[in-house]
Amino acid sequence: MQAPSGQLATRSLQALLADGTLAGEWVLDPGRSSVRLKAKVMGLIPVNGVFREVTGSGAVQPDGAARGTLIVAAASIDTRNTRRDKHLRSADFFDSDNHPDITFTAAGVRPGGQGAAITGALTIRGQTRPLSVDAAASVRGDGEVALDVALQVNRADFGLTWNSMGLTSMRSILSIHATFIRR
Repeated sequence: MQAPSGQLATRSLQALLADGTLAGEWVLDPGRSSVRLKAKVMGLIPVNGVFREVTGSGAVQPDGAARGTLIVAAASIDTRNTRRDKHLRSADFFDSDNHPDITFTAAGVRPGGQGAAITGALTIRGQTRPLSVDAAASVRGDGEVALDVALQVNRADFGLTWNSMGLTSMRSILSIHATFIRR
C-alpha cells in the first residue's frame, strides 16, 4: 500500500533507519517548524497560541538509533492578547523568568503508529515527565525529515495549576510540526 504523498509507510521509515540512510546530525529549521498551544476557557472558548521561538537538534546513528531535543522559549507565547500573554509568562503559568524553556528530549525513535513512535521526557516549569507519542513522519529526499504530533497535556502534571474559579481546562493540546534538515 502506498503512503499518502509526503508520508512514509512504517516499513519505509524502518528501512531508512535500518540501512543508515538517515544517519547523521540534524538541526531544526525554525522557519518551517511550529509549536502551537490550544486550551479551553469556560469549557467552550478555545484559546490558541503559538510559541515564536523554537530550536532543536537530533542525531541518527548508523544502526538507526535516534535521539534529539526540541526547545521552546516559554516567554515566546503569543495568543494575540498582550495581557493574557503576560499572565501566561507569569508565575501563575510558565514562570518564564525562572523556567525559560519547555523541553522535549527524545531518547528513542522507532517506526510505529502513523510513522514514528517517540519516547522521551517533557519538561515544563522545571517538572519532567516521561512521554511517549506517535508522530506522523515524512522524509523528503535524504536531507529533510518532518514530524507532526498532537499532544494532550495535563498542565497540573507540570505545576501549572492556576485556575480562576475552575473555568480553565486543565488539559491543553500542543501541536508540533518539526522540520529537521541534515547538518
